[in-house]
Amino acid sequence: MPWEKYRNTEILVTGASGMIPMYIVGALLAANDAHDLGLQVTGLVRNKTKAEKRFGTALERSDFTLLGGDVIDTQSFERKFSTVFHGASPARPSLHKSSPVTTLKANTLGTINLLDAFVESGGESFVLLSSSEVYGAVNGSGLIREDDQGTLQHFAPRASYSEGKRIAETALAAYADEFGIRGLSLRFGHIYGPGMALDDGRVQADFLADVVRARNVRMMSPGAATRTYTYVADAVEGLFFAHLLGEEQVYNVADPVGNISIRELAETFASARPEKNLSLDFVNPEDGRSFSPVASLGLDAAKLTGLGWDAATKLSSGVSRCIRSFEEGPLIAE
Repeated sequence: MPWEKYRNTEILVTGASGMIPMYIVGALLAANDAHDLGLQVTGLVRNKTKAEKRFGTALERSDFTLLGGDVIDTQSFERKFSTVFHGASPARPSLHKSSPVTTLKANTLGTINLLDAFVESGGESFVLLSSSEVYGAVNGSGLIREDDQGTLQHFAPRASYSEGKRIAETALAAYADEFGIRGLSLRFGHIYGPGMALDDGRVQADFLADVVRARNVRMMSPGAATRTYTYVADAVEGLFFAHLLGEEQVYNVADPVGNISIRELAETFASARPEKNLSLDFVNPEDGRSFSPVASLGLDAAKLTGLGWDAATKLSSGVSRCIRSFEEGPLIAE
């Protein structure tokens, strides 16, 4: 990777204590160690006390600064950040339901506030951590490409996340066009790995919680729907491939091999710890006998793989690592 592009630069990562942004910080600090880049990394978080527990000894490094603040508030940068990785956004479905206004503001006002401060300080490259949810319901079958478009029920409170991400992408495109900054939107599929919260609300977190607590994996449906599941370290590597090597404005970040059904994912979690002898528990027993996979709703990552990126972590290995992060200590468990 051409890490030299980051030499002697200042980089801001927002939402830095979240799963993906935290891995971005870790990757940048590791690159600094490996290549002596003179890179300075700043993490912006809403809850600094909680974030300090997650970052641990990284807080002792001279090349890392942790700041408290909310992107919803008007921003001004004391430093000139050449690059911003913007990941501050409530990602848990439970938060979209309980706090749709906060979710909407973080994705819309938060992005615009950061862009204003970024342009004013003379920044160069703004990377938005977007989501596959911007596609909405796409007609047809097969993997979803970056130029595909679907429909969204925009007047529903739950749309605060999906429409918020759409507006954030539009804002980034507008600022890039008017002010000449580089704008890059990365649409992540379903990401799993160490750093997931057990109460996240998505199926991968529900299955993780079941295994960690040694109970059968609960299925609310036959699990026929398919999604693209990508291990977090692979996803973050894909982010850097897009930023350091790519020239497009938008990239899907998803492991093509990880395009599986929810049921297959559940079976992978249940079998990850054979000594626990876990099985699938169906709320509706008939669902356990009526499994027929539906058309794929995963992401097409051909643009990203064309840059040389390849997800290296097999699903079974990634699931095992994810479970082990809870078995070995409390760092990720909150």
